[in-house]
Amino acid sequence: MSRLHSAVLGATGVAGQQFIIELADHPMFEVTGLYASERSDGKRYADCGKWYLEQPIPGSIRDMKVRDSASIEPAQYDIIFSALPSEVARQIEGACASKRPVISTASAFRYEADVPIIMPEVNPSHFELIERQRNERGWEGFVMPGPNCTTVGLAVALAPLHQEFGLKRVFMTSLQALSGAGLPGVASLAITDNILPYIPKEEGKVQKETLKILGGLEGGAIADADFSISCICTRVPVIDGHTEAVFAETGQPCSPEQYKEAVRRFNERFRKEYSHLPSAPEESIVIMDEEDRPQPRLDRGRNGGMSVCVGRIHEDHSFRRGLSWTGLKFVLLSHNTKKGAAKGGILVAECLVDKGYMKRR
Repeated sequence: MSRLHSAVLGATGVAGQQFIIELADHPMFEVTGLYASERSDGKRYADCGKWYLEQPIPGSIRDMKVRDSASIEPAQYDIIFSALPSEVARQIEGACASKRPVISTASAFRYEADVPIIMPEVNPSHFELIERQRNERGWEGFVMPGPNCTTVGLAVALAPLHQEFGLKRVFMTSLQALSGAGLPGVASLAITDNILPYIPKEEGKVQKETLKILGGLEGGAIADADFSISCICTRVPVIDGHTEAVFAETGQPCSPEQYKEAVRRFNERFRKEYSHLPSAPEESIVIMDEEDRPQPRLDRGRNGGMSVCVGRIHEDHSFRRGLSWTGLKFVLLSHNTKKGAAKGGILVAECLVDKGYMKRR
């Protein structure tokens, strides 16, 4: 099968560059169109500004012409990957989705009732909303936004608990990497020797998205998961990798050993369903038994940055019902610019092809 023609919107920004790196030699998708702001229109990609990633610009991309995102003709492509800023994404992504599937890192459509936030290992049933979106909006395509990068690790780590034991309350404190702030990012004098205890709008996004992702599909609509969640999000001087301390009260008693068994089953289902896809990790969740893991520098790259690492798993004695402990505490780590951004979106695109939701133009 020849590769599907794909366009990248917002191709000159960091998120767009991440899409380009992951798509450059992809067996299913070929980048045939690059789009950015009006000031880049007509330029060679290599001449469009600073390249921020460690890997060099792929040779197949360097000399491609960049066009203004507002001028895109979506019918020329099979799929469109969008890394547009949220403030301009809604109009352009909507116009593209009227003709073709759009995979986005922006939040513009994330909270619409007919738009799923898909994490393949967690909520594959939500793919069904694609047809509702097409029917109600009159679109030939659809829009599929990814979650906030902080939501990603939390939703994956909680999924086995929610599926097998039920959740009642979740508390989380994040220690988020600098790369999650994008560019120009955090001022060096603000973050050096420091922790920033506030990230605008982050906590509300994480709380809302986690309940949507872990919710069930009822009558063609998502019913949010029935548990409460509260979080505090902070920025720390780490380059990549979001760490989160999680406290979860379960509906049924769950020991650390039972959680690990639930994760084993979760990973088995994931491998059975998705192991043949190019971006799928060997394990969605990696359990770490060392008391001092996970650590961003050592563990963020597990399985190409596509696994969520979970360690420090203990009973939480503040959650007690009768004679049983009904809660756990643990630390998780996820790669915010891999699993939490472009590569996670590409895995969703691979699933869409595999499940027949996408057709060649």
